[in-house]
Amino acid sequence: MTKTRIGLLGTGPWAARTHAPALAAHPGVEFSGVWGRRPAAAAALAAEHGTRAYEDLDALFAASDAVACALPPDVQAPLAVRAAAAGCHLLLDKPVATTVAGAREVALTAEKAGVASVVFCTLRFAADTASWVEEQTAAGGWYLARAHWLGALFSPGAAGAAGAYAASPWRREKGALWDVGPHVLSVLLPVLGDVTEVNAVAGPGDTRHLLLHHASGAGSTATLTLSAPVPAADAGITLFGERGHAAMPRWADAVGSFGAAVDALLAAARDGVPHACDVRFGLRVTEILAAAEAQLG
Repeated sequence: MTKTRIGLLGTGPWAARTHAPALAAHPGVEFSGVWGRRPAAAAALAAEHGTRAYEDLDALFAASDAVACALPPDVQAPLAVRAAAAGCHLLLDKPVATTVAGAREVALTAEKAGVASVVFCTLRFAADTASWVEEQTAAGGWYLARAHWLGALFSPGAAGAAGAYAASPWRREKGALWDVGPHVLSVLLPVLGDVTEVNAVAGPGDTRHLLLHHASGAGSTATLTLSAPVPAADAGITLFGERGHAAMPRWADAVGSFGAAVDALLAAARDGVPHACDVRFGLRVTEILAAAEAQLG
């Protein structure tokens, strides 16, 4: 069976710990190469996984059937446009961009080029949470959801992987709304329907409180932060409806979750059927977050 050639854009901790190991281990993938803004880092990551580093981005596109992105969103978006125009399928990180115009350009270019796309929202691909979302969407009858994502990346005492991600300039600038907001919306939208009204209030640090109205008539609340005290760090979503309440299960294994996202991209490219979490969905998430940000001033 012919393997799909997938190249990787990005060399940061998320690329090194999740994307590269998953691509190298996937039985249906030929890991076609690595490009990064730091050539030395690209060379080291490529050598670790038995592939080639590219300094010429167009050359990597030419050597690939698809590209996976592990880049800041507003670096990702214009490079995704170039990749789609070159005929490469897209496996994007969330958010697609932090401007509606940037996300829309990616979506329009992908549609024009006829390439498949998947946006890697972890909760939609981690085995336990993905099946839970499908079950609750099928069950219906929900009238309220309560979500919280209390990250401690920016708090004193955060270390290890948290410290590496906290050093990201875009996370420092955009905060939890844009970093973990897409995760929460990736669950709320399929279960409760599209967001028809957004209300946003700022809390301490980068904390943001959202009150959302959905097309189904349901409402949801979400508290998002990367500034929670380390002992308070937690994340969860609970639904309330006709049959009582349902709490989303815990999740783990980012590499396995990314492998499932690769499976989804391969299926969409093979069958021509768009995935529910494609770049158009990513655009809608960007529109909702931009509307919340505009209210905050």
